[in-house]
Amino acid sequence: MINRTISTDDTLREELQHGTHSYPFQYYPEDIWQFDFHCLDWHWHHELEFLTVTAGTALCLVSGDKIILPKGHGLFINSSILHRFEARSSTPIPNIVFSPTLLAAQDSLVYKKYVHPVITSAAPYQVFDPKTPWQNQILALLSQIYRLQESGKNNELHTLQLLFQLWDILFGHTKFSSPASPNIRRPNHRQAKLMIMMQYIHDHYQEPITLAEISASASISKNSALHIFQTSIQTSPVAYLIRYRLTQAAKQLYTTEKSVSSIAEETGFMSAGYFCRKFKEYYQISPAMYRKKKAGQNSFTPPPS
Repeated sequence: MINRTISTDDTLREELQHGTHSYPFQYYPEDIWQFDFHCLDWHWHHELEFLTVTAGTALCLVSGDKIILPKGHGLFINSSILHRFEARSSTPIPNIVFSPTLLAAQDSLVYKKYVHPVITSAAPYQVFDPKTPWQNQILALLSQIYRLQESGKNNELHTLQLLFQLWDILFGHTKFSSPASPNIRRPNHRQAKLMIMMQYIHDHYQEPITLAEISASASISKNSALHIFQTSIQTSPVAYLIRYRLTQAAKQLYTTEKSVSSIAEETGFMSAGYFCRKFKEYYQISPAMYRKKKAGQNSFTPPPS
């Protein structure tokens, strides 16, 4: 069934609550292929995320990098890092998302010594390769955590025990406390500017906006806007604008009975013909066929990265 999407606010922060206030931990046995257009689109969250690819190959875009994760590999995504997942076939990625405070209270010694240095470090992510012994240990612990969640039993205490083991290995083998090198920076400032421009696009996508207006929204030059978009999400501001218009049009195609020409006009396209060309260029399917397939919940070719 191809109807799952990521719900975000105007800053692309994921709106879904992961776990509860008293137990901020959630397990997701997800398959990228089951999401609309076979991708989990750009989003971020304050929580930490660990995932494993159990079949297929995942394309992960994290902090401006493209990461190919084949079967058996895993990934840690740090707090507040923008990321996106794509797949070309069924690609299960069981994952856990949890608050850093699950490991320790913010005012505790454990948090200040072992958690805070990680979430404020220069490292936005860490890949786990089963050929590397310490990384394979983490993958094995993740598998135990997944199985524990699927058992359906009271498992909070055992889950925490495994998380502490995992965190101890991760912290001991990654130089999170080291100063950022010139080649790996925590993208806080860049991401903040990116989010301002994205929000401007989200607010004005129905209008004929320009690169100059997008860059001005973040008080930066056009060249700086181009650089931030390219290094953060590997696309241009105008290309992102077109893709956002297309995603909004896609929603209308399967949630309303409006005509294609009406949807094209409402989502900022100059003509229905141009909209149809762009829709097929990005998604390899016409708007009419997309509407038909969504109604029947059939799969189709995903958009290019």
